[in-house]
Amino acid sequence: MKLKAIITGATGMVGEGVLHECLLHPDVEHVLVVGRKACGVSHPKLKELLVPDFFDLSAVEADLRGYNACFFCLGTSSLGMSEHDFYKITYTLTLNFAQTLSELNPDMTFCYVSGAGTDSTEKGRTMWARVKGKTENDLMKLPFRQVYNFRPGYIQPTEGLKNTLPYYKYLSWLYPAFRVLFANYVCTLKEIGLAMIHCAGNGQQKTVVEVKGIKALASQS
Repeated sequence: MKLKAIITGATGMVGEGVLHECLLHPDVEHVLVVGRKACGVSHPKLKELLVPDFFDLSAVEADLRGYNACFFCLGTSSLGMSEHDFYKITYTLTLNFAQTLSELNPDMTFCYVSGAGTDSTEKGRTMWARVKGKTENDLMKLPFRQVYNFRPGYIQPTEGLKNTLPYYKYLSWLYPAFRVLFANYVCTLKEIGLAMIHCAGNGQQKTVVEVKGIKALASQS
C-alpha cells in the first residue's frame, strides 16, 4: 500500500530520522509534518502544517484528512518534570491528537514511539513508564485500522541529521559493542523508520514492537 503519512516531532531526533526514511522510501508518496515550528527540510513529497496548539486542532482538521498513516514521534523526557506536567504532554496531548485523527481517518495506522520498559499494567513504581503504559493502552482503544506501539531502547542516530541529541556524540562510537552485548536493547534510527513504514503498509500481528521486532520489520521493509 502506498502511504500518505503524518509525522509529528520532526524537529526532534527520532521524528527527523523517521521523516528522513519516509522521504527516501518508494512506498511513501506524501508526508505531512505537523509541528509547532518548521522542520527545515524541503522535498517534493513534503508538506508542513504549523500548529501552535496541539490541544486545539479544530482549525486544521481539514488539513489532516486523507492520510492512512501517522508516525507519532513527539515526546519529552521525564527528567525534572512533575507527573502532572509529564502526563499532560505525554498522555493528554497524544490522545487528543490521535482521537482527532481517528475520527478524520478511520482507515489510518497509528505508530506511536513509546520506550523500552513501558509499564502496560500502569501500576509500577516508575512514573514515566506508567504514563507511557496508559498512553499505549488508550491509543489501542481508538477506532484506527491498527495501532502499533514502538519501544526502542538505545537508538543509534542517523549520520548527517541535525537534531541528534548532544550526548550521542559521546556514545555513538560504542554502538558496535552495544549491538553485540545488548542486542535486544539497541537499534538504529533507520531501523525504527523502516519498521514503522513496514507496519503501516503491510501490518503485523504484534501491536507492541520491542527492539527485536523493530530490527526484524526493518529488514523486511
